[in-house]
Amino acid sequence: MIAVITGDIIASRKLVNQDKWLLPLKTLLDTWGKSPKDWKLDRGDFFQIEIDNIEEALKKALEIKALIKKVKPNDESKKHSTIDVRLSIGIGEKTYPSESISESNGSAFINSGEKFDVLKKENVTIGIKTPWKDFDEEMNLYLKLACVIMDNWTVLSAELMQIVLNNQYSTQEEIGKKLGIKQNSVSDRRNRAKANEILEVEKIFRKKINTLKK
Repeated sequence: MIAVITGDIIASRKLVNQDKWLLPLKTLLDTWGKSPKDWKLDRGDFFQIEIDNIEEALKKALEIKALIKKVKPNDESKKHSTIDVRLSIGIGEKTYPSESISESNGSAFINSGEKFDVLKKENVTIGIKTPWKDFDEEMNLYLKLACVIMDNWTVLSAELMQIVLNNQYSTQEEIGKKLGIKQNSVSDRRNRAKANEILEVEKIFRKKINTLKK
């Protein structure tokens, strides 16, 4: 089984300089695989990513969320506002491999596409569709609640979360050095970002997926 993340950037055209989010996203995706086989950007702000390890799917979606949310707006008077990203995770089989992800097929791609098509109607920015209906129902509830937090991340919260997601066992002092802030400021930012709660959701996802795939 594989995971496929389908996404697009919300309100990307509000940014005069598209490279503010495009180049960092490409840089991140380059560390996960090669384009166009493993990932591809189309129409400027639409993309697909194939994830071999399904346990990693939500973590990678959260990394993308944090990366996009930390993009600073052009208008300094709107420094507390951010652009956002819509992401659907599909888990299933890959029955037709291709040199381009946009031409590959299987239930993972179908599930990701079908969930992506209803995200806007459901008024959530992250959702999942898998072969396991009960799992989907539970996880999509968790993700809907988590999105209430994540959709309101400020640039500073997103910067913190991007580091925390890949350094979960780092001390506040170590994270502070990466951000160039004091230790007590790290604690404040973690609380505002609800970092522990988001990490708990990711942990539950990983645990349940690990059980289901056996």
